Amino acid sequence: MPLLTISLLLIATQTSDSTLQTRVEARIAKTPARAVGVYYRDLADRDSLTVGAAARFHAASTMKLPVMIQLFRDRDAGRLSLDDSLTVTNTFRSIVDSSPYQLDLTDDSDSSLYKRLGQRVSIRDLIELMETVSSNLATNLLIAKVGAQRANATAHLLGADSILVLRGVEDGKAYRAGLNNTTTARDLGILLAAIANVRAASGGSCRDMLDILGRQQFNEGIPAGLPPGTRVHHKTGWIEKVVYHDAALVQPPGDSRGYVLVVLTAGIQKNDDAYALVRDLSRIVYESRTRDQSTGRTGGSQ
Repeated sequence: MPLLTISLLLIATQTSDSTLQTRVEARIAKTPARAVGVYYRDLADRDSLTVGAAARFHAASTMKLPVMIQLFRDRDAGRLSLDDSLTVTNTFRSIVDSSPYQLDLTDDSDSSLYKRLGQRVSIRDLIELMETVSSNLATNLLIAKVGAQRANATAHLLGADSILVLRGVEDGKAYRAGLNNTTTARDLGILLAAIANVRAASGGSCRDMLDILGRQQFNEGIPAGLPPGTRVHHKTGWIEKVVYHDAALVQPPGDSRGYVLVVLTAGIQKNDDAYALVRDLSRIVYESRTRDQSTGRTGGSQ
């Protein structure tokens, strides 16, 4: 399916709660988006919902999730230690022709790492910056360490079989050639479920990854639609006026397993409109799930 060529995908699977599907679709219809993808999965397998979950989007910073998984799998295999360090550089090679390019500080959500050019920084700290403040510079350093192809292959092995992790961030020649990192809502949901279910890596590594995702600093989307005290482990991604995404493992109080919710959006021109859509869908899913639990409803299909 071509990237972002449809006006609005509303391809829903059967769900145990038709009201939830109706409410989700109705809220999406109120926002002028080019495409929206939603993947909801209760990790106790009570119910699930997908709306446009197979639609392909520019991944933006959500591609940092499979990169992190690869790093922790490499730690488990003894290929690296999180205490190993990398020299901070701002010169990278395009996947098109190996020509050099640099990241633009003004396009990065984190500026702190640019002050450490020429210094060595631990992989542990780079992962933290990559996930919690979405540092593009940290991401490119880590992709150079593990390899985009390896991260992509691991994601496919875990069941996210249509995600494409091709390159680092801001490779302009690759972007113009259409060589972009892409994902679907389903891909990201599968990866988060693999971490939650301790399939992505060892138990210790999966716990560490959830801890990192729980320290996410950009919380305008899924967390904003949830009651206080709800634990959210998530990764956002955005390109101004192009895409805004949020992919989360949500753990309400007293619920040890929780659920996965991924919302991908494209073509929403105002940031506040994108945040509001994701926030509202988060609230709708949470309210529906809470109601079903209180009435003892279970079942459904995926």
